[in-house]
Amino acid sequence: MRLTRTYIDAPLSIGATVTLPEAASAHLLRVLRLGVGDACVLFNGDGCDYDARLVSVAKKSAQAEVLRQREIDRESPLRIILGQGLARGEKMDLVLQKATELGVAAVAPLITERTEVKLDAERAGKRLAHWQGVLASACEQSGRARLPSLAEPQALAAWAAALPQDTIKLALDPEGECTLAALALPANAEVALAVGPEGGLSERDRATLRAAGFRGLRLGPRILRTETAGLAAIAALQALYGDCG
Repeated sequence: MRLTRTYIDAPLSIGATVTLPEAASAHLLRVLRLGVGDACVLFNGDGCDYDARLVSVAKKSAQAEVLRQREIDRESPLRIILGQGLARGEKMDLVLQKATELGVAAVAPLITERTEVKLDAERAGKRLAHWQGVLASACEQSGRARLPSLAEPQALAAWAAALPQDTIKLALDPEGECTLAALALPANAEVALAVGPEGGLSERDRATLRAAGFRGLRLGPRILRTETAGLAAIAALQALYGDCG
């Protein structure tokens, strides 16, 4: 039977007893009906899974003893950095969830000229915490033992300028000069992929990206929504040059 994996934001080591988060405890106890002595799997993003067993349960909490550590390697040889224009509500959650399942290494929420989502410092902090939970949940489901890194929301120009010089830089553009098949990426490449928000990338955004070394990448004859475009590109890049390349 496949055991549910539970993310723990804490150090894990063999022999340690850890208190599980309330939400994780509720899922294991009330949904899966586990009890003292039952097995579970914990991970904290360090690249390992930790086999454990429940040693104490209460109404809203549980403790588990770590029994064994196993190295897990489900990361893609293609390091994809997703620069996603901030999208509204559930669209952003969907992009983060599926991009994690598809194997991206890092995510940067971007503020572009046409971004409609407005975040002050307090709201940005709350959204970051929420998005971190989305990434962790996607890793639980997909079997990844490393969480993608998540940057704070930032201006498109600042993100583009800070990328390493040898990163391959692509911006999704229905009129872009590049196609996926013609990229011919080298093994173990690092790729930065810029995706606009609901209104797409403006001409000024495109100029900013071109000045930072980005090339326009077109996926086909149809214009895709922001929550579709990046995921389609990631899946295609993984199939051609990453997991299946």
